[in-house]
Amino acid sequence: MASPWCRCVETARLAWGPARLSAEVWTPLGNLYGRSERQAEQVREMRTLVSERRAGGNLVLVSHGSTTSSLTGVSPDPAEMVIVTPQGGGRFAVAGRLAVP
Repeated sequence: MASPWCRCVETARLAWGPARLSAEVWTPLGNLYGRSERQAEQVREMRTLVSERRAGGNLVLVSHGSTTSSLTGVSPDPAEMVIVTPQGGGRFAVAGRLAVP
């Protein structure tokens, strides 16, 4: 899933190769920088999604530093990933960070 911003959609598409021509756009992943009026609502929607335990695979979200920081408390560097472990009931744990060289 990707933020509606074109750079996120393009990053998601490029990350999974030509077989994946488009990413599922999800509005709550949109950039919060300078747009704090929806912050509480976006964080609530993201928290619900990332806290759900899934069978059969991982969920990958392509978003922005401001959005990731608001959700996780971690301020990622450019191109850095924040890995979380769903715990159910609106909870998750930050499992680590992964920098892409």
